[in-house]
Amino acid sequence: MFEEKLDALSRMMAEHMAMPFPPSFRGLDIEDQDMVMLDADAAGYASSVLKGPLSEQRRAGLTRLTSVFEKVLPAIDDEYATKYYTHVRDMAVLAAEIESLHEK
Repeated sequence: MFEEKLDALSRMMAEHMAMPFPPSFRGLDIEDQDMVMLDADAAGYASSVLKGPLSEQRRAGLTRLTSVFEKVLPAIDDEYATKYYTHVRDMAVLAAEIESLHEK
């Protein structure tokens, strides 16, 4: 199961890299979140999880990041951006799931 989740996260990362960033979201803040940084942080955490377990501090950061999406996603009023950031959120959630398996 662990390897399957890693494979799924790797595929999600590849899909994410192939998706164009929503151009109107450059420099945009939603719910006090810089949308470029939210995207970059999620991709960075996912990439780090693929390389191995996170430090306790990074694990806490990933947990905080996943909760940010619950505020941000309902406030997005653009169909493509909603799809894009839902994918980013799902990627971060899967990274957090994998990270929780590292703890066991």
